[in-house]
Amino acid sequence: MDLPSPLAWLVDEAGASPGPERFLAELGRRLLAEGLPLSGGALTLSVPHPIIARRTWLWRAETGAVIEALAFAATPQSEAGREWLAGLGPVWETRIGPAQDNQASDGPLLGWAGVANEAGNSAFGPAAISLLREVARFAAAPLAALAAREARAALLEAYLGRRSAARVQAGALARGTGETIRAALLCADLRDFTALSEVTEPHQMITALDAYFDRVAGAVHAFGGEVLKFIGDGVLAIFPVTAASGGAIEGDREACEAALRAVAASRAGMVHLDQVRQSQRLAPLPFGAALHFGEILWGNIGAADRLDFTAIGPAVNLVSRLEGLCKPLGRTVLISGAVAANTATPLMPLGEHTLRGIADPCAVFTLRED
Repeated sequence: MDLPSPLAWLVDEAGASPGPERFLAELGRRLLAEGLPLSGGALTLSVPHPIIARRTWLWRAETGAVIEALAFAATPQSEAGREWLAGLGPVWETRIGPAQDNQASDGPLLGWAGVANEAGNSAFGPAAISLLREVARFAAAPLAALAAREARAALLEAYLGRRSAARVQAGALARGTGETIRAALLCADLRDFTALSEVTEPHQMITALDAYFDRVAGAVHAFGGEVLKFIGDGVLAIFPVTAASGGAIEGDREACEAALRAVAASRAGMVHLDQVRQSQRLAPLPFGAALHFGEILWGNIGAADRLDFTAIGPAVNLVSRLEGLCKPLGRTVLISGAVAANTATPLMPLGEHTLRGIADPCAVFTLRED
């Protein structure tokens, strides 16, 4: 069968597109080559994510560039693609797949903006509309595959974190497999959580935990770190040394500086949260956090049929024990000597302390204003 180039590509190659942005750009390029007077295109996918409801990729024909717009679950539903396309010219769009005529469907939405003629009329004549309808029909299978991959990636990132999810998607699934990496570690924990949970209704306790995790995890992500796990009211996060860093020493310093900025931001966020809770006549949420730097084994650990992608090693043990010193020392933030040696941030020394289960005493520091 002799198909037009866009349709042949959709049948033979589109399913292997590395992502929706490449799919949209290549399809738009082929439609332009067929003579369609396009000024832009938009592709919207719904995603199973706790924050993001829809992702929209926007392609501009003039430059070939693709940008992304996000629609969040907590905000009123918007039609970002349609609104953006309307600024480029007359719009033609349709739902893709069996439910393409159901405008309430969560199926992919594919739209195009045409170049208006001098009278301002639509660029899409009968022949163009006929081709675009065929494109929508032929796009159903490859877009279904792309949507499934995007949904899987969104779920993995929500539950594992971006770096860990990427490793799992790349095929790192066997138990016991992993790699040794250097990273700054952050361990945080609420104070007197058990006592607070005894006198707080469960749904209120969950709300409080979510607010606390938002402050800590939000700061971790803002400064390039990744939360590995939530354990009750505890958080374990890492700031890996990246290959992009200029040498080992510079990479170690960048990771430690990022962790220090994140823990300072976490503390500031918790101060604000306690002020809000005080205005609501709720108990404060005192917390402690510790930072350490070292090598960790990052990979798959667990039972044969239930794995966890996490980190283990002496550095993880030390940061956990160091966090336990926050309450007896009356400090919100404690920092190990390994982090102190890799930062220019002024720190206050608190001497050496013996940590439970750790053979050598640990030099302990805190932030100046703590």
